[in-house]
Amino acid sequence: MGPPQSRTLSKEIVDAGSALARGEPILVYDAPEREGETDLIFLSERATPELIHLARRDAGGLICTAISEELRRRLDLPFFSDLLANARIHYPLLASLAEAPRYDRRSAFGITINHRANYTGVSDNERALTIRTVGEIAANARDRSAEELRGEFSEAFVSPGHVPLLYASPGLLRERKGHTELAVSLLRMTTLSESATVCEMLGDSGGARSPVAARRYADDHGWIFLEGNTITGAWQQWSA
Repeated sequence: MGPPQSRTLSKEIVDAGSALARGEPILVYDAPEREGETDLIFLSERATPELIHLARRDAGGLICTAISEELRRRLDLPFFSDLLANARIHYPLLASLAEAPRYDRRSAFGITINHRANYTGVSDNERALTIRTVGEIAANARDRSAEELRGEFSEAFVSPGHVPLLYASPGLLRERKGHTELAVSLLRMTTLSESATVCEMLGDSGGARSPVAARRYADDHGWIFLEGNTITGAWQQWSA
């Protein structure tokens, strides 16, 4: 993992990459026309029990770990919707469940995993180990063959588990503008290992935390708050 690069990137993007590299979380709001949610995001290979505790206490949503399409393909991991579709021959009810979410054409959800060293896999310590190991595999992926990666993955994890994986779209923000793609695009632009862990920020009224409240939370903690269109704009310029 190298330090963030400044290749035509704004200070906001470079600072966000630097914060992630230091092990700090950042907050990213997607867009009002999409989920309309803010996610707390941190670099997977920097996962600690303290970050997991922070995510479940202060964010409150599902703690998921995103990886790039390249890593998913090399590991040959299936989307969960594909597992449902393929299993409908034996379980017909699943055919009616495998639908796209209301806010997108396809769900990014993949399989769920636990580290083999874990007991239940749900504690802060154990989820941190699972997530950190995913991040380490992502960090070393370029130096491994697909066969080596699959061997490392199968030796490290079991499924099902307590950490859901999310898979970024092949074209990243050209195809989909979810938090999965926003996070992985940010990591790629800032030359960090391409696995981020995300958790939705929930409010006290039963819905998502408002972007105003999420920004206030970020300011109170001295953390970076980014709008999704800031990352998308930077990506369009960077990848042109």
